[in-house]
Amino acid sequence: MRLAGVSALLTFVILCAFALAIGSLTVERLRSDFNRDVAETAAAVPSHLLLTIEPLHGRITISPPLSDFASNHAIIKVLALEGNVVEQYPADAPSLGAIEHETTTFHGYRVVTKVVSARLANGERFGRLVIQYARPVADTEATVKRVELFLLLGVLFGSVLALIAGMAIARRAMAPIAALTSTAAEIARTRDPSLSMPESHAEDEVSELSRTLEGMLRELDAAREETESTLARQRRFVADASHELRTPLTSVLANLELLAESLHGDQGEAANSALRSSRRMRRLVADLLLLARTDAARVVPREPCDLAQIVVEAAAELGPVSGDHEISIDVSPAPVMAARDEIHRLTINLLENALRHTPGGTEIRVRTRTVDGQCELVVEDEGPGVPPELSGSIFERFVRGAGDRGGSFGLGLAIVQAVASSHGGSVELQTPEGHSGARFVVRLPARSDLDDDGEHHRAPLQTVID
Repeated sequence: MRLAGVSALLTFVILCAFALAIGSLTVERLRSDFNRDVAETAAAVPSHLLLTIEPLHGRITISPPLSDFASNHAIIKVLALEGNVVEQYPADAPSLGAIEHETTTFHGYRVVTKVVSARLANGERFGRLVIQYARPVADTEATVKRVELFLLLGVLFGSVLALIAGMAIARRAMAPIAALTSTAAEIARTRDPSLSMPESHAEDEVSELSRTLEGMLRELDAAREETESTLARQRRFVADASHELRTPLTSVLANLELLAESLHGDQGEAANSALRSSRRMRRLVADLLLLARTDAARVVPREPCDLAQIVVEAAAELGPVSGDHEISIDVSPAPVMAARDEIHRLTINLLENALRHTPGGTEIRVRTRTVDGQCELVVEDEGPGVPPELSGSIFERFVRGAGDRGGSFGLGLAIVQAVASSHGGSVELQTPEGHSGARFVVRLPARSDLDDDGEHHRAPLQTVID
């Protein structure tokens, strides 16, 4: 459209210049022809007129009549040298002004004045008379206006035609570009570089662009497949390595526990320190194993379970280490099809996160419910909340707040998101209304609200763990 507009604008400028040049020449030629015709006719009139004076009563006769020369609305006047009208045609002809010996324009008439000699009836010369020949310039100016109008209409019509033709040509010329753009947008939407670019049958720049983009997509597709293959191998390696590490770690922990119980003094303290580090390592390996398993899309067997029951068990597990915190539970049956251990780990991580980042004496509220075919787990605290600079990356791996420097690996919330996603759900960080703190909302697809035996779930639990 822009190309067609520019083309039409250039055409308009060219036509305007052409119209000005042709119009000026045409108008000048029309007026020049009119003035020449008037001058030639005025010069020919005296040679065709015979002016005679009858000596008896001094009457002047003119032959042939003046009307024979009054074509094209012309006016012919015969005057005495003093300016008195001897005869004129038409009879009601307007005044042509004072007698001038030059060609003039007077009141819309082109006036040519000629001095001629009058003769007596016997042929002798008698005195001099003045003939004024005039024609209106209105007819010529009307022709000039028509020429100017035609030129203006021609410029406008030509510009409109140029715009229409430019749009048609541009649309046809840009059709292959539009097809390339549409295909590129579809590839961007679907992220599928295996799609092919439309081929152009013409050997032009568009065809070359299409082939270039096609080659680029093939290379990107190959690079993506190579990257995905590499990542898949890395995920399998991490998952397998994490799994294999569990057995020796279990053995190490067992031996360290025996040493810690049997040794005393500095040696016992060293054994206890090694035991604490090994347990921390076991938690890290477990976290990495879970994340690697979700990355590698390894599905753990699922079973029907109640999210409310898992929340109660997780809160009871953390009750002894909650300190001065108050964990308030308000749960309703929330049946899901899930890996029970992973959902338990998700709940533990959310509660530990709240315990770690809130001061003692504050309340942590946990509730479950089923809304519109989804089971919701909500963990809300009254702590300082998530810093704005971390809100966008809070679920990324190894992201830790100020309270995590000595207590976690920064994988807790990443595991929450990974578990929720692997179960077809989601997790969202919200800001509670009316007070500070943080609210984490986990949504999972809900199962039927009936147990396998057809009985309804138990009534909602109301528990407070202090």
